[in-house]
Amino acid sequence: MAKPRILIVEDEPAIAETIQFALETDNCRTLCVSEGRPVPELVQKEAVDLVILDIGLPDISGIEVCKEIRKRSTVPVIFLTARSGEIDRVVGLEIGGDDYVVKPFSPRELAARVKAVLRRTARPLMEEGGNETFSVDEKRRKIFYFGQFLELSRYEYNMLRVFMNKPGQVFSREQLMDKAWDEPEASMDRTVDAHIKNIRAKLRQVRPDVDPIVTHRGVGYSLKEQ
Repeated sequence: MAKPRILIVEDEPAIAETIQFALETDNCRTLCVSEGRPVPELVQKEAVDLVILDIGLPDISGIEVCKEIRKRSTVPVIFLTARSGEIDRVVGLEIGGDDYVVKPFSPRELAARVKAVLRRTARPLMEEGGNETFSVDEKRRKIFYFGQFLELSRYEYNMLRVFMNKPGQVFSREQLMDKAWDEPEASMDRTVDAHIKNIRAKLRQVRPDVDPIVTHRGVGYSLKEQ
């Protein structure tokens, strides 16, 4: 099982190093930054599994960073703060935080909190026959891949939903057009290939080491089963 990758956003080097040591000892991979503004984009690019986010950062409030993260990702966030007031706690959790740890804290306890949040927020199958690396918000037509929101066109979204409904099933180009296009007769086989290429490129931006779409030469495409 892959080690979870944890992004530590903390401007005090001693605290960041302590957290990093505790998490890596507990079988996690870590990435550390000391400022908040680059974090939302970093979450998108680095396939992060959880963010440990200090509220009192030098360039921007951790609360604002979390708001920006939530516009594009459902990645779990654990807040760190020197303030223990109930108002701070409520505000942090209401804007999308998953847990809240007050300084000073035990590194071992924080590592345990990380594992607990990862277990609690692990994406279950969203529907029968779904694929656990993907999840979908039907109402907003959003698909998440390893917790990261995918910027998909209308037809890319439709095609990926077809695959998610039946992982492992091979779909011909004609079947994909019939299920994903409003007017399939107006499209060509190569249109499907172009959309598959675009989807793969967007998936690689999240996880360059994984290719969940399988090409069946002369037949069509399928989504790998877990």
